[in-house]
Amino acid sequence: MPKNKKRAKPVLIFLFFALFLVSNIDFSQLSAFNDGFYTSYEEINEANESKKFGSFIKLSMKDNQLSTGLDKNQSGDVIFKLFGFIPIKKVTVKILPEEEVYAGGEAIGLAVNTDGAMVVSDTVVDIQSRNILKNKYLKNGDIIQKINGQPIQSVSDIDKVLSQNVSDNIDVELIRDNKQKTINVGLLKDSENQYKLGVWAKNDLSGIGTLTFVRKSDFSFGALGHPVSNGQQNSVVPITGGNIFDCSLIGINKGQRNKPGELRGVFVQRNEQGTIKKNTNCGVFGKIDEDSNLFDSNRSLKIGGRLGIHTGKAKIISSVSGILEEYDIEIIKANYQAKSSDKSLVIRVKDERLLNLTGGIVQGMSGSPIVQDGKLVGAVTHVFLNDPTKGYGIYSDWMLEQLDF
Repeated sequence: MPKNKKRAKPVLIFLFFALFLVSNIDFSQLSAFNDGFYTSYEEINEANESKKFGSFIKLSMKDNQLSTGLDKNQSGDVIFKLFGFIPIKKVTVKILPEEEVYAGGEAIGLAVNTDGAMVVSDTVVDIQSRNILKNKYLKNGDIIQKINGQPIQSVSDIDKVLSQNVSDNIDVELIRDNKQKTINVGLLKDSENQYKLGVWAKNDLSGIGTLTFVRKSDFSFGALGHPVSNGQQNSVVPITGGNIFDCSLIGINKGQRNKPGELRGVFVQRNEQGTIKKNTNCGVFGKIDEDSNLFDSNRSLKIGGRLGIHTGKAKIISSVSGILEEYDIEIIKANYQAKSSDKSLVIRVKDERLLNLTGGIVQGMSGSPIVQDGKLVGAVTHVFLNDPTKGYGIYSDWMLEQLDF
């Protein structure tokens, strides 16, 4: 009897594994949906009808009320069941809000203050030889936050600390590649025998992007879809705040193969339209003025979760022509990701009007809303270098969960 029991267990495991193999279950999809993603009953039903996770997997959801501070947020448990009755995975999800958001699409000017001084050039002219030298210690993109333990919030703070220094070396605390480092830096002296770091630095960044959405209840906004960065890959510049502004487009450099295009725009850093609170790998977020002309209060949509996104027809909203318009695109691929990424979707521009105007996706369009089945499901983030008609997008629910300031 004990011998038969020992045989039975491996046989059951083998049969269970065999069922998985023949049931067309996509393990990459199952593993990508972890605790915390946004969804709705409608998306659960659609996933079951389309057999999103294979012919033998059914989803069910039971919701509950969670209370956080003064706000009540609905959450639920989604159960993945084999044959509709064998539970194989359970995740706690956030239920998508019924509230609609104002769709974006307008080009905006952005100006942020960095939390520290950012190195923008690591070369210096040697006083004696007049040769251009590269700094041995600091690199472009480094965010200097402390020198000899003293906080650095602006370039003037660097000069102030160095004017009190009596040593040829200092300790610099900085952020490089999203990591904190402390480096002992050798100083240079200028023609007046004053200590210098030997780099150019600044404490603000500016550029143009696109507004993605504005939440109706509190006028919090999301934009850009990717971080304001220092030019280094996957970098997120720490900021102390910033503002968004009305931006006037003055031209378009059309995208070409291996030569990304761009929107050319100008904005004046006054008459702010809103404040920037956060810079994250999902974009920039803050509060927009209720009477701002950067969004159309007559154009609103529900936000869709990534469970409901599928390949096929979609649209993007953009003001590249001078007015807000919808353009036809195709979602080629929806990547299954357990962590937020600004390369969640692969899209292709299909609309001849946009292709004739821009050549496809161009710099400055980052943040343009992606709409599918009447819902805001994502935002444009990047263009393919070798094919400007194609680009990446981020899921809108990655952006939605950043509105917690």
